[in-house]
Amino acid sequence: MAKFSVAELESLARAALERAGATPANAACTAAALIAADAQGLSGHGVSRVPQYAAHLRNGRADGSASPRVVASRGGAALVDAGYGLAFPACALAAEEAIRRAHDYGVAFIGVTNSHHSGASAIHLAPIVRAKLVGLMLTNSPAAMPAWGGKTPLFGTNPIAAAFPRADKNPLIIDLSLSEVARGKIMVAAKEGRPIPSGWALDRDGRPTTDPAAALEGSMLPAGGVKGAMLALVVELLCCALTGAAFGFEADSFFVDAGNRPRIGQAFLTIDPGALAGGQVYGERLETLIDAMLADEGVRLPGDRRHRLSDGAARDGVVIADALAAEIRALAAT
Repeated sequence: MAKFSVAELESLARAALERAGATPANAACTAAALIAADAQGLSGHGVSRVPQYAAHLRNGRADGSASPRVVASRGGAALVDAGYGLAFPACALAAEEAIRRAHDYGVAFIGVTNSHHSGASAIHLAPIVRAKLVGLMLTNSPAAMPAWGGKTPLFGTNPIAAAFPRADKNPLIIDLSLSEVARGKIMVAAKEGRPIPSGWALDRDGRPTTDPAAALEGSMLPAGGVKGAMLALVVELLCCALTGAAFGFEADSFFVDAGNRPRIGQAFLTIDPGALAGGQVYGERLETLIDAMLADEGVRLPGDRRHRLSDGAARDGVVIADALAAEIRALAAT
């Protein structure tokens, strides 16, 4: 295993993305978000994505020189066009717009269109909670799950994240995808030649399977059955119907180097507690619920592990596999 300081790993990732065609600003924004994910223990959305992003940049699936811009605006609503570029600069702009408009109007809804893979969703909410606002972030993704009762993948795993600020304490962070399990776990099982549990996936004929190879050719099952499928539908509509972005079934997989520009969508909903019952009431109600949760032995607040790991990474550095470190170094030197 290879250990890096946060700054060292961020610099290496930034160099690899620049070599692949990203502008310095786009590479820096993306690298910072990926290292933040690694620091929080979310390695599936960390620098392990650098080789994938580099391939997409080189193959034209993402435009490294894209500059996101606001293309529609009315009151608390706005649309950001990512310009077929990496998602992180567009999401950063969306968060800025969400903060400004929520302060002005009490609530803001910012859509992002023509975007790319956006990594760990809750990472994008950090500036929103720092501004003492409640934030939700949604994104669709390439097709992985069928509509309920079907067998053809139509919806992505469609993560949902929410962040709730607390006075002088770390915010509550809720971040989940809507599939029963992350697709990466099925990919690992296939690589290791071991079966997956029943209830994770269907084969291409719509039959339940424990064969990971058949699962990768078929579709993933939603968390919570029909309820998860309906939530995935909601995310597709909010992120795509409102923004003009591509639905999951219109976007080629992120896991292949060649393919179309995914053009997926993201959405940010931001709320100023002061526009409703007021910041003081919000804080009191939030802490009352948290106290009740923690009174039950064994309860851990969502986001606590991320905060703890992030603090440790800032102090002790980030560890990644030797093979991944070598691959990123090679990309940075190409």
